[in-house]
Amino acid sequence: MPRLDFIAPLFVPASRPERFAKAAASGADAVILDLEDAVRPEDKAAARQAVTTAFTTLPVVLRINGAGTSWHGADLDVAMEIRPAAIMLPKAEFSPVLQGIGEKAARRGIGVIALIETARGIAHAERIAAAPGVVRLAFGSVDYAADIGCAHTRTALAHARSLLVLASRLSERIAPLDGVTTEIEDGTRIEDDARHSRELGFGGKLCIHPRQIQPVLGCWKPSASDIQWASRIVGTEGAVAVDGEMVDEPVRARARAILARVAASPARSAVG
Repeated sequence: MPRLDFIAPLFVPASRPERFAKAAASGADAVILDLEDAVRPEDKAAARQAVTTAFTTLPVVLRINGAGTSWHGADLDVAMEIRPAAIMLPKAEFSPVLQGIGEKAARRGIGVIALIETARGIAHAERIAAAPGVVRLAFGSVDYAADIGCAHTRTALAHARSLLVLASRLSERIAPLDGVTTEIEDGTRIEDDARHSRELGFGGKLCIHPRQIQPVLGCWKPSASDIQWASRIVGTEGAVAVDGEMVDEPVRARARAILARVAASPARSAVG
């Protein structure tokens, strides 16, 4: 199965195939072809016929329409045909539908990213994360806020975000993807939001515009000072003081995680 630990995947409407290669060349480390919210009902069929993975060597994720919609079955069929790196299932909740999709996708070497956007999804996040075929969770924060009637603010969404991180860890899944920042002009805002996501334990953030990619990637890339600190820490033993900081095994574990992120971030090239 392709690597699905990407940090800054970029959404592109599946109805705009002329944008696929541009998305792959944007600096994103994955491309999400969107058959759902970004495509008008009258364009769904044409968009479905346009989807492909041939435009890039990056992981391609296909967001299909949700279970219960008239487009879901055909979307799932085309996903099985083109075999993207993963299917993103919107409004994911724990159900026989999720389990069936996960098992079918796994047989084809396709992962499932469960996009959690409802109160029921948050309540069952651990069960969703542990479902067969599910490799990662993602947070549909805007839809979730609408579903429960809360503000789309850090305070209002803190509990849901923490539950997704915890569920992912308990199920030994890749750290989840945080929801989008709707502001696309303000680089400071996206960077601040991404830093907040990283501090909570998310493994990346969904992007809706190329301007968002570098600020997001930068928040998950260890700084030179982080790397220097980690390099000094990993060689210590027992409980010792390093540069005025008490170091024991939990601190060394954090240092090893930083160096592991550096080692696991090879340059990825795009075709197109």
